[in-house]
Amino acid sequence: MKALYHIMGLMVAFCLMAVVLITSVEAVVYWNDGYFEKEYTKYHVLEEVSMEMEELLSVTDEMMAYLKGERDDLVVNTIVDGTEREFFNAKEKRHMEDVQGLFLGAVGLRRGAAVLMVLGAAALLVKKQGLVLLRMLQWGIGLFIGGMAGLSALASTDFTEYFKYFHLLFFDNMDWYLDPETDLLINIVPEGFFRDTAYRIAALFLAVSFILWLGAGLLRRKAQK
Repeated sequence: MKALYHIMGLMVAFCLMAVVLITSVEAVVYWNDGYFEKEYTKYHVLEEVSMEMEELLSVTDEMMAYLKGERDDLVVNTIVDGTEREFFNAKEKRHMEDVQGLFLGAVGLRRGAAVLMVLGAAALLVKKQGLVLLRMLQWGIGLFIGGMAGLSALASTDFTEYFKYFHLLFFDNMDWYLDPETDLLINIVPEGFFRDTAYRIAALFLAVSFILWLGAGLLRRKAQK
């Protein structure tokens, strides 16, 4: 039974880390007011797509609403280079449909992980295995912190290459391979945008995880007194 309790505690830790990671992604891209405008300015996106900031941010709002399942399609009309047109072409729509599936799948995973985390923690507490839970939380969180730090360091050596691997891993087609000459989407979110976003997500995840690791350690030390 002791081994089972440790496995359950590690499961709780992994579920907690899944919740923190997916929430970190959501926090950076949805809860960070003005983030897209700052990135668009930083990478001179307006010049690349010949749009006004107000129009571009409106397109962005519709795109982000679509990813959360709050829009049924990506038929978004706007003004580009002084002419009214539909922003997303067919290839971009197919890719964004894939991205939406990935995002909504992650949200569903977070929901399931949260349920398992609560049930697992409750079961251990009922069995008076609070110390085991806290120990395994520290182990599990520590593993994730080390893994994320390692991945961040690895990605920093050649972000372009690992960004490509990410797409090959999570998408089963080449719709993600966009052409800046014909596809506006790649121009509004260039590689630099994704690099900044990935590092922000990693930093937030590591910060929250470290706080949780410290909290589990403090509770563990208090319980052992």
